[in-house]
Amino acid sequence: MLSPEDLPYVLIFRTNNFVTRQSPMTIFRSLISLPSERFGSSMSRMAWVLLCIAPVFWTPVDVSAKSKPQRAPRPEPEIKILNLTVSPNPYTISSGSLQFSAVVKLPKELDGATLLEVSSFITSPSKNSLRFLTTRTTLEPHAASTDGTAPPHISVLLTWDGLDQKKIPSVAGLYQFEVRAKLLANGEKGPRTQMVAWPKRGTIDVK
Repeated sequence: MLSPEDLPYVLIFRTNNFVTRQSPMTIFRSLISLPSERFGSSMSRMAWVLLCIAPVFWTPVDVSAKSKPQRAPRPEPEIKILNLTVSPNPYTISSGSLQFSAVVKLPKELDGATLLEVSSFITSPSKNSLRFLTTRTTLEPHAASTDGTAPPHISVLLTWDGLDQKKIPSVAGLYQFEVRAKLLANGEKGPRTQMVAWPKRGTIDVK
C-alpha cells in the first residue's frame, strides 16, 4: 500500500507550520476560477455603467420630439363641393346610367379663372377596371361681394354608362369613386390649374 507521500501528482505546501497536499488539477481549477470571477465582476460593472448613462443619450431625443412644433392644419380652399348625390346606388348596369350630381361653391374672386372642371374617377375592387369622367363649365367673371351675398353656386352633372376604360360592361362589385372640382385659368400652354377643392369619396354597389 502506497503512503500519501508516494501518490503521483501530489504537491506539498508548508504554511505556518501546517502541511497541505494538493493535486495539480486542484491548483489548475483555482487559477482558472480567479480570472472568471474577475471577468464576471468587470462585466457587471460595465452593465451598471451602461444602464446609468443610457438616459443621458435617450433624453435629448424625447425632449426634441416633444418640443417639435406641430404643423397647422391646411385651410380649406375657397372652392368647395357643397353637395354630392350618386344615383342610383346600388346601381344595375342594365337599368341605364348612373349620375353624379354636384353643387360647387365658387370663391369670392375668380382671379382670372375661366373654367370650372369637375371630374370623377371610378375604380373596381381589383383596380383593373376604371373610368374617368370629366366636364368643364365656362365661368362668367363676377366681382367680390361687398354686401355679404354668398358667392355663386354651380350645379354639375356627370353620367356613367357602366362601361370601363375599354368600353366593356363593368362586373359586379363594390366600386370606389372620387369626385374633384378645380378652377382653370388660360395660360400660354393651355388651361392651368389655379385652385382645387377637397375631393369627395365614396362607394358604388354595382350589380
